[in-house]
Amino acid sequence: MNNMQQMMRQVKKMQEQMLKAQEELGKKEVEGTAGGGAVTVRANGHKKILGVTIKPEAVDPDDIEMLQDLVLAAVNDALNKAEELASQDMAKFTGGLKIPGLF
Repeated sequence: MNNMQQMMRQVKKMQEQMLKAQEELGKKEVEGTAGGGAVTVRANGHKKILGVTIKPEAVDPDDIEMLQDLVLAAVNDALNKAEELASQDMAKFTGGLKIPGLF
C-alpha cells in the first residue's frame, strides 16, 4: 500500500513538471528563415507564430509568388523548429516516446 502511495506521489510530481515544461515552451522562441534571411518568422514552443519580418529587397511587385513561397518556407521552417524544441523538452519526461496529444 505504501508503494502505491509513493508511486502516486511520483506520478503527480511528474505531471506537475510536465505542465511546467509545457508552460515554459510558450516562452521559448525559434526563428525560421527563407531566401537567405529575406523572410524571417518567429514562433514559440507552442507553435504559435509571433512575428514575420520581410526585408524590402524580398518585395518585387512583379513576382508576388516568390514572396509567398518565401513566407511559406519560413513559416514551415519556424514550425519545424518549434516542433523539435517541444520534442526535446518533453523527451526528458517521455523517455523519447511519441505520445499523441502530449505536445
